[in-house]
This record gives sequence, C-alpha cells and structure tokens, in this order.
Amino acid sequence: MIVAAPAPGLSALLRKAELFSSLLDDDLAYVVSRTDRLSLKSGEGVFRQGDEASRFFIIESGEVAIYQKSADGREIEVARYVQGDCLGDFEFAVGARFSGAARAEIPSVLLAFPGGRLSQAELLAERPDTMARIRLRAASIVSARLRSTQALISHNSPWVRELRRQIYTDPGTGLWSKAFLDEELPRSVEKPTSLLLLKPDRFKELNDAHGHSAGDAAMERIAAILSQEVARIGRGWALRLRSNETALVLPRCGPGEAVEIARGLRAQIGALDLSGAIPRCSFRFSLSMALATWPQDGDDWRRLVDDAYAILTRAWADGGDRVYRLKARKEAAG
Repeated sequence: MIVAAPAPGLSALLRKAELFSSLLDDDLAYVVSRTDRLSLKSGEGVFRQGDEASRFFIIESGEVAIYQKSADGREIEVARYVQGDCLGDFEFAVGARFSGAARAEIPSVLLAFPGGRLSQAELLAERPDTMARIRLRAASIVSARLRSTQALISHNSPWVRELRRQIYTDPGTGLWSKAFLDEELPRSVEKPTSLLLLKPDRFKELNDAHGHSAGDAAMERIAAILSQEVARIGRGWALRLRSNETALVLPRCGPGEAVEIARGLRAQIGALDLSGAIPRCSFRFSLSMALATWPQDGDDWRRLVDDAYAILTRAWADGGDRVYRLKARKEAAG
C-alpha cells in the first residue's frame, strides 16, 4: 500500500460522501488536508474483520470487496464497492468495528479519512466546528439507517439508547442537535409551542480577530445560557442548529412570554464577557432573533421552522440586533 497526499481536484469526490455533502467550502478544504490517498495492489487488504473503524474510505478508482467468514471458516463475499462508493462510513459514524474484511479486487486508489491515523479526538481539537458539522451529518445518516431497520431491532436495548443519545446531541456544545429538531421534537410539541432562533451578530469578526478558539468559547457560553434558561423555565429544549445558530423550543409558551424570554436572552448574550477565556478580548455580541409560535403562526411544524429560519436570516441581513416575529416580518419586537 502506497500512501500519498490527496491530489488536487479531489474536493468534488469527497463531497459525494454523505458525511461531507453539506460541509462549507472551508470545512471541505480542511477535510482534504486530513485525507490520505492510498494506492493498493490487486488482493491487498484495506482492513480486517474486527478492526476498529477509526476511518472510512472513498473509492477513487478500482473495486473493493467485503468478505466474512462462514461457520466452517470459508470466506464469503458479501458486498462489492466500485468507483465513487463509500466504504465503512456507517461503522465510522457509530464508532463500531468492521464486520468483515476488505481487500482490493483489482489495482485501486482509495481516499482515507482521517489520514495519518489521526483520531477523531485529535481532529475535534484541531477544528471543533468542522467536526461538529461532520458528526451532525453522521447522526442524520445513522438515524435514517436506524429508521429503515427499526422493525428489526429493539429500541429499548442499551446500545440503541446510547446511539440515540449520540445521534441527538451536538458534540461541540452538549445541546440537542438539528437532527433532534427535525426527527424527534415534532412529536413532543404542545399547544402553544414557541420557537426562538438565535444568531450572534459579527461572529466572523470574533473569529478573524481572535481565532476559532474564541468562537468555540463563545458557543460554549451561549450554550450554557440557553441550557440555564430551559432549566429556569422548567420545560423545553435548547438546540444547536448549525455553526453559531441556536434555538429554544418551549412548549406551553405563547407569543407574549416568548417575547419576554427573547428580551432576556438578548441582554444576557449582549453582556457576555469572553475575557476570561480569551486574553485582551473586549468583544461584545448583539443578537439577531426570530420568534414563531405553533400553531398560531402555522399548523405545520416543519414549515413553521423553515419560515422562522428565513425570518432569522432576514433579521441578520437587515443589520442584526433585532428580533423579528414570523407574523410581523418587518417589525422588531422590543
């Protein structure tokens, strides 16, 4: 096996992988820098049955077959992968071991992520936001595959409970994930349920001035504020949607109460002091927010979420430091 750095122009191939399909261009550039390009001879092994799935593979060219041993010790081919296919992404996503052995059937070139035998923990330390987005996508993939086989497994088994916890938790903040908002939460809303979407203004300025570690520290503190707010109210969920965008979902909370909560959050996040984590940092956030209440503002929960996100984007594009109601798109609340 010959290991080389990825050649130019592999971004498009990497983006075909489900785990990378929704990444930002900057994230994808980082993935490219942490990917090995493996050249294998015919018959050369990729991994053995029982190996830890510490990385996964994308086939640039060639063919790779998966073999499992039968009860009598014979090798049986159970799958074959060709150009463009991903190999071992599910096992990588759930931290499992490979259930079979893989080897190249003809001379083949594979992309391996992460390269250089880097661990997920090391990648997370290097680029927490990027890895959070990859893990969130992994959660969505795992969830979809669980749903497709739900009739075959027990949802009460310990490993399924732990897997569901991993699926629906954002690794960077400990908040509930976007997958939870999309897949689980719609079954738990009670009339009325208010949705508050939050986006700190000028977040890029903070990262540019003080580095990504400053953004990570800010997100940790924002997550703590949201979690404490849910605990104070005694119900609801705090979520991280993507990058620096977060949300509160509050059942039995009408528009009037939601506006008061929004005002309190603006004050808390506006007063956020990062100097303890980032020396000489005097940066202060303002906050863009969107409010919507189900079912008053729309009886289709998923459409309500999409509409509220559009309002959040508009509040931010209009200069930030404002709260927009879904039913009053051109009016700031408070």
